Amino acid sequence: MEESSKRTKTYTPLQAKQKAESYCAYQERAQQEVRDKLYSWGLHQDEVENIIAQLIEDNFLNEERFAKAYVLGKFRMKGWGKIKIKMHLKAKRVSEPLIRIALREIITEEYEEMLDKIIEKRIKTPTNKITRIERQKLFNYLLSKGFEADIIRQKTNTNN
Repeated sequence: MEESSKRTKTYTPLQAKQKAESYCAYQERAQQEVRDKLYSWGLHQDEVENIIAQLIEDNFLNEERFAKAYVLGKFRMKGWGKIKIKMHLKAKRVSEPLIRIALREIITEEYEEMLDKIIEKRIKTPTNKITRIERQKLFNYLLSKGFEADIIRQKTNTNN
């Protein structure tokens, strides 16, 4: 008998609901994450949607609360810009209106301070003293962190 079937343990709807409550209580979750988890536990669509509805009703699952927590977490802990955060929320199937609401949690001054801090950490000399190649590398790095091109240009131009 093979032990690889450990991952495919199935649960009754009641067991799955209790387990999902713990899963949601541990940290904020997107509805899609919970839905995927419920399917992985061997539940069928009607059972999954019923449990999702109950979790929302009992306030274990709140997409707006998740989106806001996700935005602030990724911004403050990982230094991600709004573009990268938005892409990741879309991948978690969070709706566009909720993404817009959640992104408003980032205060403009804090956003610019974060960008300044990342620039300062990345380059040791003032931005008006770096070479064109260094400036391009910095620009590409900041783009990869999810910051907007116009704000990067504004922060890295020689007027600093």
